[in-house]
Amino acid sequence: MGELGSDAKNIRHESRRVSRKNSIPARFALCPMQGVRWKVGVARVLVRNKRGRGYLVDPGRSPFGRVMRYLILTAIVLAILPIVLLMLYRLPFVHPISTLMVKDLATFSGYERQWVSLDEISPVLVNSVMMSEDAKFCSHAGIDWDALNSVVSDTIDGEQTRGASTIPMQTAKNLFLWNGRSFIRKGLEIPLAVMTDLMLPKRRLMEIYLNIAEWGPGIYGIEAAARHHFRTSAARLSSRQAAYLAVTLPNPKIRNPAKPGRGLQTLARVNERRARGAGAYVGCVS
Repeated sequence: MGELGSDAKNIRHESRRVSRKNSIPARFALCPMQGVRWKVGVARVLVRNKRGRGYLVDPGRSPFGRVMRYLILTAIVLAILPIVLLMLYRLPFVHPISTLMVKDLATFSGYERQWVSLDEISPVLVNSVMMSEDAKFCSHAGIDWDALNSVVSDTIDGEQTRGASTIPMQTAKNLFLWNGRSFIRKGLEIPLAVMTDLMLPKRRLMEIYLNIAEWGPGIYGIEAAARHHFRTSAARLSSRQAAYLAVTLPNPKIRNPAKPGRGLQTLARVNERRARGAGAYVGCVS
């Protein structure tokens, strides 16, 4: 009797071993990927090769799993970082720098920049920049949708396009993105501009923009620009000097406000007239 019981026990043990070797446990659910089964409730997969041999793999510990985890973590950090920085930039004693300034530091090129508050900048310069770059700055929420729709329509029709970047868009680009034309950058720039306009008061946003805008190779901010080009401070700029600086912003590497050509002079005269009649357009920063 003892021998029969021992034989029966051995048979059951052998049966279970064969079952485990040749069959798929019920607790594994079929995955859409061929040859891969996910274990319910456990972050492991059963992978079988061509010979039918299988082994459990933890995706979190596999090279692919680690790469995916790092990519997801990086995406989360990049999404949260602008929010954290913009909350920090609300503080008046924080002086942000642009990505171009970071590049100049990284390449040991150096740059000129002296931070000044908005109260230390000539109001005529503020008016001139707003009329030149973003006349609806006080009324939109970061994006001038009418101008943007016009640019999209002109692009579809194959016509020459004009710029539709607002001051919040340029500020967001200068703070968080890179130079150059691309749909990827523009796609990132739009939500960042809305976030920037939402989190920063208009006066603070304008103050940051005027202190990080590029006015020539290695020249950042209105104080450095005024001293470099006109040997004066931002507070003492004349209306014509302010107009020259404002119309230089679209292409500061080529346009020189201290040595304007005929085209730049014409643009400056138009800008000067518009700045004088700005009125309610600049009410949010006056």
